[in-house]
Amino acid sequence: MAKNSESGHAKNVANFSSLISVIKGFGAVYNPSNQSVTVENLEALAQNATNSLSLVNGVLGSNSIAIAARKEAIKPLSKLSTRILNSLRSSDVTKQIVDSAQSLVRKIQGQRATKKLTAEQKEALKAEGIVKKEVSSSQMSIDSRIESFDKLIQFVSGIPQYAPNEIELQVSTLTNYNNTLKTVNNDAREADTELNNTRIARNEILYTETTGLVDVATAAKMYIKSLFGASSPKYKQVSGLRFKVITNNKISNDVFIANQAT
Repeated sequence: MAKNSESGHAKNVANFSSLISVIKGFGAVYNPSNQSVTVENLEALAQNATNSLSLVNGVLGSNSIAIAARKEAIKPLSKLSTRILNSLRSSDVTKQIVDSAQSLVRKIQGQRATKKLTAEQKEALKAEGIVKKEVSSSQMSIDSRIESFDKLIQFVSGIPQYAPNEIELQVSTLTNYNNTLKTVNNDAREADTELNNTRIARNEILYTETTGLVDVATAAKMYIKSLFGASSPKYKQVSGLRFKVITNNKISNDVFIANQAT
């Protein structure tokens, strides 16, 4: 989720705290029959929302560290796979073996086996009644790259001629590096899952229909409007507080429009 969306959640919580502060200033006259907008419930909800933001922020940090570690670990992969291929080419192996290894290296590096057709070439084929459908050969997801690298290691380990003197190209070293890639990738995946779960929990607190912070804030504003009137100075203290539903990097205007009318 984008940084501006993260700040949007925090803005909702900050505005909710401001709403509570104004409401507490009303004193005993603020006495709603709806228990969800009593001061006690508002304060409890505000605390839960604040805690959920803090939890997401903490997990965001660990998630960033895990992603950075994976990014750093995978940096040498493309060049290393090229060196493996060149080492294999320099040994006494058949062209078929080299071609098979090269196919795996292409997948590791996200290269196409053949050049992509130009727009002109596609039009020329179309004029001849030939519709050429091209499927992207790029397999640049982390999982796909690591899987292809694992296959490359297994492939060269079964070739007797592949016996480089360079330690970094030897099968045992490659295997250790591959295990490291799998570990950091798994760590990043778990960190991403944890982040998603904490965001889901936060969103439930903030945006669940009726009981979430945004809907409760709107209900409280409506009660204040009914209590003092739309043109009253007391209502104007809260009428400018905006609460927006934010999900999947998008901000819903539904609540914003409703608040404009309250």
